Amino acid sequence: MRFPRPAIAALVAMSLASPALADAPLPTKAERAVHERALTLDTHLDTPASLVLPGWSITQRHSVAADRTQVDVPRMVAGGLDGGFWAIYTPQGPLDPASTRAARDYAFRRAVAIHDMVAAHPDAFALADKAADAAPIAVSGRRVVYLSIENAWPLGDDPTLLQSFYALGVRISGFAHFKTNQFADSSTDAAKWDGLSPAGVQLLAEMNRLGVVPDLSHSSDAALDDALRLSKAPIILSHSGCKAVYDHPRNIDDAHLRALAAQGGVIQINSVYVKKLEQSPQRKAALDALEQRFPEDRVLTVAERADYLAARQKIDREWPEQRAGFDDVMAKLLHALKVAGVDHVGIGLDWDGGGGVSGLEDVADLPRLTTALLRAGYSEADVAKIWSGNVLRVLAAAEAEAAKEQGAPHPL
Repeated sequence: MRFPRPAIAALVAMSLASPALADAPLPTKAERAVHERALTLDTHLDTPASLVLPGWSITQRHSVAADRTQVDVPRMVAGGLDGGFWAIYTPQGPLDPASTRAARDYAFRRAVAIHDMVAAHPDAFALADKAADAAPIAVSGRRVVYLSIENAWPLGDDPTLLQSFYALGVRISGFAHFKTNQFADSSTDAAKWDGLSPAGVQLLAEMNRLGVVPDLSHSSDAALDDALRLSKAPIILSHSGCKAVYDHPRNIDDAHLRALAAQGGVIQINSVYVKKLEQSPQRKAALDALEQRFPEDRVLTVAERADYLAARQKIDREWPEQRAGFDDVMAKLLHALKVAGVDHVGIGLDWDGGGGVSGLEDVADLPRLTTALLRAGYSEADVAKIWSGNVLRVLAAAEAEAAKEQGAPHPL
């Protein structure tokens, strides 16, 4: 299946008619044209989790209402999303050797699933290896596929295992997730290392050597401080937010935003942790029980997946979710731009990993972000930086550092 840029008009009309956009300012023809001219990359797509769903196809249009997924080829085309960084996510478990080996295998299988997607649909996707690869892939009408690691736990006690994931296309790697692990303290767990662990420092050095961009999303402020001090190349927060807008451990304060910018790094704004939301105790309890029945690291059968969706829809009907909205996400984005500057902010909305708000339900809604940025006074050149220019600059800097460390000339 192929969706080159000249064939977009019908899908654009479909996206403009979606219910999520009905009560919000929509892009004019000129604003949509700016969006289409931009190379649009999201730095945190949890969509590889969808690839293992029974009977689910990335080339068919799905919906949040029907199956809770947010990314597929038709919706990427409708939303003008050229691709991004597809996450190898591993939920944190025990740090014993057997569990860590199982996590390693789980992560490799997820990487294989991404490669299988590209191999099965060569007219729709292409793997990207270098920063310079993204634009030609997008021009060809295919979607850009870089790989990333969310949670380095599967690397075990051997940071050099990152080399194998690099060979598979990983160009961004995080350290920890919701729990502190062997590499770093998590922002949402008790501290053990006061930042990066000794193994985490070794992993950071390996990232610099290989040309992998260090990702400090989910890691603690102290770990971020360590990375800012020790990394020889700029770092990224692939899906984070601003504490000044919402004081949550997953968000960073203005001092860290400025330090990140001074180091040459980039914060990619997500669509979670954007405002305080009080969910009912009944909803929390029901969701916890559902997670016990269907743990996130288990591949469900067709029948189990249907049972899960029915149960989740029942919870949403009986105890509706309190949700943030599009303006809340924009508040984070605009604050980051004000504090860090337009050269140090991008977009990583956490699609298929908990992201999405009212008015920004899936990737078909992405033109609204470009529209809001333009109406806030940002230029087309600014928009291009935010959508991909900044992250590709950081990736190119990682490549240059790797070439320097490995003694090879860096390609122009």
